[in-house]
Amino acid sequence: MLKQWLLVFLAAGLISSAAPFAAAQDSPSGSPANDQQSPPAHDNGRWHHGPPDPAERTKELTKKLKLTSDQQTKVQDALQSERTQMESLRQDTSSSEQDRHAKMMEIHKSSDAQIRAVLDANQQKKWDEMQSKREQWMQNRHSGPPGGADQQGPPPQ
Repeated sequence: MLKQWLLVFLAAGLISSAAPFAAAQDSPSGSPANDQQSPPAHDNGRWHHGPPDPAERTKELTKKLKLTSDQQTKVQDALQSERTQMESLRQDTSSSEQDRHAKMMEIHKSSDAQIRAVLDANQQKKWDEMQSKREQWMQNRHSGPPGGADQQGPPPQ
């Protein structure tokens, strides 16, 4: 009887100590270093890569900038247009990676300018601060050491 209890406790101990490792293997993001590859978006407590959904991004901007319904429509249209252009550019394999990157930067700047044009003076000030923080985060992300020791979390927007 004592041997059975000992085996049960031993098995329970092994299972409980292995559970965190098994959960880490199931994580879709892989290692923490992978979370720094692109600005992540937050979704139900989990981080994922890729551009945020234009509707979700519009909701975030509505909260931060107090957008009117007319502004929300225009901002979401600009974000949707940016997303569509970016997706088609990613699929274009005829251009070099450097050319595609330059075009992506142009598309992003154009989208930012469209959004800024919709905002009033107070909103523009907040928008400019958000963009400045984002640019600073991007520069820190790309200029950090290879190990990523000094890298920060997602950009504050």
